[in-house]
Amino acid sequence: MSTDYRTGREGEFTYRGHTLDELQEMELDDVAELLPARQRRTIVRGLSEEHEKLLNKVEGKTDEETANNPVRTHLRDMPVLPAFVGLTFAVYTGQSFERVKVQPEMIGHYLGEFQLTRNSVEHGQAGIGATRSSKFVPLK
Repeated sequence: MSTDYRTGREGEFTYRGHTLDELQEMELDDVAELLPARQRRTIVRGLSEEHEKLLNKVEGKTDEETANNPVRTHLRDMPVLPAFVGLTFAVYTGQSFERVKVQPEMIGHYLGEFQLTRNSVEHGQAGIGATRSSKFVPLK
């Protein structure tokens, strides 16, 4: 069963008992009551100027506009709100901006959680000048 959050078919996406359309119509304070504690506290204490700018920038955007020209941001600590669903963001990883297309399941997380800042390390064989003990490679 697939979730189609636009048409409202069977298997429709809900977040804490509310459909996506209901969430998008709610005020920010009402949505904050549904979010996890850390994200709720961020909104209740008041968003910073940068966070407010991002909200205003996203306000009139559509899915098609952001698909070609994503909203660029350094704000990895911005909670994903229902207004962001369907939009594409370019989140800064410390080296480059990487695309994140916001899905309904991302509501309540932070934007930075969907773009890693560290690469995974894959170790190879010991190099020249390695000690005898570090050159040991098991046969199995």
